[in-house]
Order: sequence, then structure tokens, then C-alpha cells
Amino acid sequence: MSWYKRRNFMVMAGAALSGCTFTPAYAPGGPAAALQGAVRVDSPDSKNGFDLVERLEERLGRPQTPRYALSYQISTERIGVGVTPENAISRYHLRGRVEWQLKDQGGASVTEGVAQSFTSWSATGSTVSGLAAEEDAAYRLMRILADQIVTRLVATAGTLP
Repeated sequence: MSWYKRRNFMVMAGAALSGCTFTPAYAPGGPAAALQGAVRVDSPDSKNGFDLVERLEERLGRPQTPRYALSYQISTERIGVGVTPENAISRYHLRGRVEWQLKDQGGASVTEGVAQSFTSWSATGSTVSGLAAEEDAAYRLMRILADQIVTRLVATAGTLP
């Protein structure tokens, strides 16, 4: 492609995008900017809950003037998926599910949803390395689930009261 054609393409692409109504979600006046520092997440009561809340607050900010309350229920299931010829499990999946609900200050439900995913780890090696791998898998899973919740909140932020 010649320099002239490339320049014309860039000019036309810029003109096409200038008519677009795209607004970055967290930009000032953007739909998700109102969520920053405005969501109080229920206090964690487990290690998984702590990891989930940590990631939610990392993404949404710690609540300074909470307008919403986010409640959640975490469930996980450990499943052996790899078996050696000696019938020992060599790989696990950790399946997780979070049912969540966002409420306004009056306690009325604003939006709700379910986040679900899985992570895996190898059970080969020492007991200590297996436990560390399992803990890391749970940590990664809670971050994945928290990111799914935030994505849903950001996507629906324009419809929140």
C-alpha cells in the first residue's frame, strides 16, 4: 500500500470514528465512572471471599461514598481429572460459582447475576507444592470471577439508578 493510500485510509478511519458515540466506561461522565468508590462489598468470611473482595475493590475502588451494596455467595468444587496408571490423581480442576446481587441504599435489588469459571493445577510433586498450587488456583479463580462481576456491572452501569 502506497503512502498516499495509507494516509487516505487513516483520514477516512478517523472520520468514521469521530461520528461514533463510543465513550470509555471509566472516563469522566462515562457510564461506569459512577461505580468507582460507590460499591460496598459484603465483608469476606473465608479465604476465597477475601480474594474475591480484594479484586472487586481493586477494580471498583474502595467505597468512600457507597451508593450500592454488593452481596455474594461463593461455591467451589474440586474435581480430579488426571489419573495415573497407579490410580493416583495427577491433575485437579477447581470449579467456582458466585451468585451476586447489587442493591441500592434502600435495599432494593438493582441487578444480579452469576459468575462461573474454573482453574486447574497439577497434583504431582511434593505435598507442599501441591497445596501451594491448589491455593494459587483458588486465588486465580476468585480473580477471574471478580473480573466477570465487574465486567457485568460496567456493561449495565448506564442503566443503574
